[in-house]
Amino acid sequence: FKNCNIIYSQVTGFDSMASSEVSTCAKNIPKPPPLPRVTYRGLQASRSKPSSSSSRLVPRETVETWDKLFKQGTGADTYVEVDNKSHFLAHSYILAAASPVMPQLLHQSRDKKGNSHLKFLGVPQEAVYMFIRFLYSCSYEEEEMKKFVLPLLVLSHCYSVPSLKRVCVEVLGQGWINKENVIDVLQLARSCDAARISFLCTSMVIRDFKSVSSTEGWKVMTRGDRKLEQELLEAVVEADARRKKVEERRMYLELYEAVEALVHIYREGCGTIGPRDKALKGRESVCEFSACKGVEGGLRHFLGCKSRASCGHCKRMWQLIQLHSCLCDGFDSCEVPLCRNFKEQMKKIGKREESKWRLLAEHVIAAGNRLGPFSFSRRSALI
Repeated sequence: FKNCNIIYSQVTGFDSMASSEVSTCAKNIPKPPPLPRVTYRGLQASRSKPSSSSSRLVPRETVETWDKLFKQGTGADTYVEVDNKSHFLAHSYILAAASPVMPQLLHQSRDKKGNSHLKFLGVPQEAVYMFIRFLYSCSYEEEEMKKFVLPLLVLSHCYSVPSLKRVCVEVLGQGWINKENVIDVLQLARSCDAARISFLCTSMVIRDFKSVSSTEGWKVMTRGDRKLEQELLEAVVEADARRKKVEERRMYLELYEAVEALVHIYREGCGTIGPRDKALKGRESVCEFSACKGVEGGLRHFLGCKSRASCGHCKRMWQLIQLHSCLCDGFDSCEVPLCRNFKEQMKKIGKREESKWRLLAEHVIAAGNRLGPFSFSRRSALI
């Protein structure tokens, strides 16, 4: 312990000496200058400008400076050639900094005078101009972007400009795609690795397959891309199967809730059921069983109908009571009318008909089980 105390005193003494030296030095350090008075609100001002809705958190003056440099072409050393043998000027160092693909292309196309020549053949001249301008200032016109979004998407992918690709994806996702061009956009999106656009196009094909399959784009695709056709057909079949499965589950759940409400009415007596000309007040008009009102209306019709044999509403009520009899374990203790009669009748029907009702009962019970433990106390009322 003595050694520990000695070491501790040495350390504390050293710390006190160091702290005194630090405090002495701190007195001689000048105060830092104030922070620049640039706020987020000031940077966001350029975001709402209609001329350049590219929305970059960059001061407007900076964007205008780069835009001016591009339009004037002062000191340019690159010729951007498009169709019709026309061209405009650009700066190789800016293009190389904006796109990782550009440096090699600029180097390969440099002539003896040191000027580079970039050729964009087969692309609309306006789209090439917008592309090069975006490399300078990340600015564009909304209407022009909507008009040339597809060639710009291709250029952004080929020259690896992710910021431009994000803008193109955003424009395409804002109602630009329709049933006439969805197949063309889908093929282009798959080639350009635009996963979001591929998903949107595939979803549109699945939702409205009948209309899309009658378009010219679909017919051309079936002749040239059988693999994509097969993928889309499989997606449509899978989506249809999922939709049918969801509809079946919803139907079984509705049957479960209807049988649950039927037992509730005859076993407990629903307090919300009263004369039709009497308006219930407050909590009297609220029942925890969602199907109670519908079943109650069906029972009223069933008891007063004079043509039960040919009435569709009465037939559904008969089937509901018969379904309950398949689920009910009580023979003499069940309060639901005709339950015992249906149990006796089930013994006389054929095995095929009985298996259908048993299978339906299993699906209904499974639908009730998917509701979770919160409805377990209510579910016990079925049997």
